[in-house]
Amino acid sequence: MSDQSHDENEVLLEKVREIEHQKESEKLDDENSALILKEKRRLSPPVDDAQATQQMRGLSRRGFLIGGAAAVFGYLGYSWLKEPEQQGIFTSALRWNERLSQDYFSAKHLAPEFPRSMAREPRVNGEIGLGDDFDAAAWRLNVSGLTRSEGLVLTLDDIRRLPRVEMTTELKCIEGWSVIVNWGGVRFSDFAKFVDPMPFTYVSLITPDRAYYVGWDMPSIMHPQTLLAYEMNGEPLTLKHGAPLRLVTTLKYGIKQIKRIGQIEFTDKRAADYWAEQGYDWYSGH
Repeated sequence: MSDQSHDENEVLLEKVREIEHQKESEKLDDENSALILKEKRRLSPPVDDAQATQQMRGLSRRGFLIGGAAAVFGYLGYSWLKEPEQQGIFTSALRWNERLSQDYFSAKHLAPEFPRSMAREPRVNGEIGLGDDFDAAAWRLNVSGLTRSEGLVLTLDDIRRLPRVEMTTELKCIEGWSVIVNWGGVRFSDFAKFVDPMPFTYVSLITPDRAYYVGWDMPSIMHPQTLLAYEMNGEPLTLKHGAPLRLVTTLKYGIKQIKRIGQIEFTDKRAADYWAEQGYDWYSGH
């Protein structure tokens, strides 16, 4: 045998020794880990095909029974939570979230504004209170409640005379989508200054047909990025997007941004809210 062949054999033998040594080390490490963790290492005895099939059927039956029991208890739990006396659980959680949002709230916290070129038309969403039998020409805004002038009725021209502002902000829907929109209108705080209500805690806004209504807390509706809007993306509002007047804000989801406002009431009582009555969050902040 040549010296070269002998050297190659020695290299191969050395590689084999290294591999065997590595396997032995891994086995020892595994066993040592089991000892350290005090694991009980037990292998089941070998089984034939018939025994394996029987064991698998047993596991399947057990899984079916466990899954069925979970479904039954889940349904019973859901039914229990739906009972009127259990609604307090949800109400307490929502009120806690509301208090947390209010603690964080500040009129100085402003949402980002975007270039006008990024504005898009939002999808048409929510048609409650937007019946076809609406006469835009005859529309009037009724202001009531804690006001110094009973039965105040305003036209769109009255509102247009107030200081106009414009903002390009993100409209967020509770369904999970959002879009950047350019709005034109008057800050609700400027509107309130014009109306000059008595001290109030809440505001109720209702569509002309009274089919849709939202309740707002005073700090949120007086925020500088809460508007009574009559323009969208540089054009007058269309009927499907809430003409002649709607509410927009950067603070709350779209369900609170009522379209086609017909009445605004200043009050010291927590105002009724359409979706809150269906179990949604009254505050609906994001």
